[in-house]
Amino acid sequence: MAEFLLELFSEEIPARMQKKAAADLKRLVTDKLAEHSLAFEEATAYVTARRLVLHIKWLAQVQPDVREERRGPRADAPDKAIEGFLKSTGLGRDQLEMREEKKGTFLYAVIERKGRPAAEVLAEILPEVIRNFPWPKSQRWGCRSLRWVRPLHSILCLHGGEVVPFDLDEGLMSGNRTRGHRFLAPDSFTVADFADYRDKLEKACVILAAADRQEKILNDARSLAQDAGLELLEDPGLLEELAGLAEYPVTLMGEFDKAFLDVPPEALTSAMRSHQKYFSLLDKDGRLANRFIFVSNMKTNDHGGKIVDGNERVLRARLADTKFFWDQDRKVRLEDRLPALNDIVFHEKLGTVGDRVRRLVELSGFIAGKIGADVEKSKRAARLSKADLVSGMVGEFPELQGMMGKYYAEAQGEDAAVAHAIAEHYAPKGPNDQCPSDPVSVAVALAEKIDTLVGFFGINEKPTGSKDPFALRRAALGVIRLIVENDLRLHLVDLFEQAKSCHAVHLQDISDLLDFFADRLKVHLKGEGVRHDLITAVFALGGEDDLVRLLARVEALKNFLDTEDGANLLAGYKRAVNIVRIEEKRDQTSYDGPVDEALLSAAEEKQLFGSLGQVAVAVKDAVGRELFEEAMAQLATLRAPIDNFFDQVTVNSEDQRERQNRLKLLSHIRSTMNLVADFSKIEG
Repeated sequence: MAEFLLELFSEEIPARMQKKAAADLKRLVTDKLAEHSLAFEEATAYVTARRLVLHIKWLAQVQPDVREERRGPRADAPDKAIEGFLKSTGLGRDQLEMREEKKGTFLYAVIERKGRPAAEVLAEILPEVIRNFPWPKSQRWGCRSLRWVRPLHSILCLHGGEVVPFDLDEGLMSGNRTRGHRFLAPDSFTVADFADYRDKLEKACVILAAADRQEKILNDARSLAQDAGLELLEDPGLLEELAGLAEYPVTLMGEFDKAFLDVPPEALTSAMRSHQKYFSLLDKDGRLANRFIFVSNMKTNDHGGKIVDGNERVLRARLADTKFFWDQDRKVRLEDRLPALNDIVFHEKLGTVGDRVRRLVELSGFIAGKIGADVEKSKRAARLSKADLVSGMVGEFPELQGMMGKYYAEAQGEDAAVAHAIAEHYAPKGPNDQCPSDPVSVAVALAEKIDTLVGFFGINEKPTGSKDPFALRRAALGVIRLIVENDLRLHLVDLFEQAKSCHAVHLQDISDLLDFFADRLKVHLKGEGVRHDLITAVFALGGEDDLVRLLARVEALKNFLDTEDGANLLAGYKRAVNIVRIEEKRDQTSYDGPVDEALLSAAEEKQLFGSLGQVAVAVKDAVGRELFEEAMAQLATLRAPIDNFFDQVTVNSEDQRERQNRLKLLSHIRSTMNLVADFSKIEG
């Protein structure tokens, strides 16, 4: 076993492609090693702005020898069959063995292959990996045929400290040389192994591991912020991107004119992040400070003074543009922007954004009436909710839609609840996003998502497999969170019907959408440890579209099944159902139907019959009053009668009338327990 090191050195690799490229390199090479029976341990991939690296701590130095036996045709088979076998094995007739078997004498080929040195195998597979590397975008340069994300300059490839020689026929031959930082240490140097490679890179101002670069950026940024009495507005996505842009990150702080702080902080932060890759900073009161932190790929003798000046100059121009949008946008009232929405197509089958706004107004008012929100404010918020889409600021920073609408609404004197709802009507956008709780916001947010779901289901644009181009799964999860977290007593079917009435296209089958919600509910509750089969058991009853009531029933069911009575009763239920199912199949009939009390003879079956009758009445009453724990407690009283019945009574009596009556009694167990949930859907 020996160490293996591969480095592919190129021009700058886009940061967004680096993580996947490192994973692809590791996967492609290790798959090839496994395919060629070369054992290995601890493969690790690294990536910087200019290099893709794979290090394998232990890699076999030679393939194992192979001995293979192949059974051929009979010895007296036609010549053509024997020639075919010889061709497939690469052996001559005199090299075959003849073995006697029960069905005759057969030819056998014993093939022994000596394992090849790993370096020889690597020299074959690595050019193939490099030439077929799955970059999202690639390019050729000069007269070369190789396609790579950016021009590939050199290949370092060592196994056991020796160069693995191969030639890509592009003037690119593998070797043991690489280069350091583009400006700080551009000269090439040789390396002997991975430790030597890593040490020399570090001296040449290249930090190999992305995690180390991220840690350096974050620690330096926090220190700079702390020294200035400020707090860093941390951004993991930006941090990862910056670590991919600089091989030797140097963190610096700049400043901008306080006059720009009149612009909403979200707009300033977006301008700094989107265009310049800068971190924002907060003062001790949590307000945006007129400072920023950025990462340079250079060390300078003036401690970055000129670099800071340059970045401040560039940011000043960016923020001036942002302030211009802010000042200009406020000169137009939100309602005056509404006609422009009629020119934006939302979907060719679902009309324009203007059409969508008119639907949202109607649906928001309907929902507001159901949840006790102010109807007129909800309609007003829905009417203005998309107006900022045609503002200059949102055109420049699409991620600010909704938020800028709120600021413009406040600037023109709209009610606070209306402005708040405009900002929140897209929420929650994901599992970690805060869920609106203000009634007006909830009404508009629900309307926005339900209109989307009913519309796209109506034109049969449903999610399939991993594809969900219109984010319908996220919309459904948003509806579930809005209803559950705000404890809203709403019927989904009512909402769907109202949304249908607002659309020009009509959703034919609401059951599809309800099934879709059932699946999303299972996903939502999985993280909270709720068993999916319990949700299925309650949904299977049909007609349950009140999520709050459904969850209360699921919770009661879970608590019941966690008890000894619940577990035993479930076992009794399954036993009864299995017997009925088998006998129904055998007799080609159904045993649903009334039990003939006159045919009950054993004391245990009379007791079970009486208990089922009492419990069914009590359970219906408790379920009707939504007292699900009480309903479960009533079911628990069936445990003893059911156990006694199975202990003392023979279901398959020789008297056919008695047998059929007892099967109906067992069927009665099923119908009584199914008043709470379909217990046949419960696992275990």
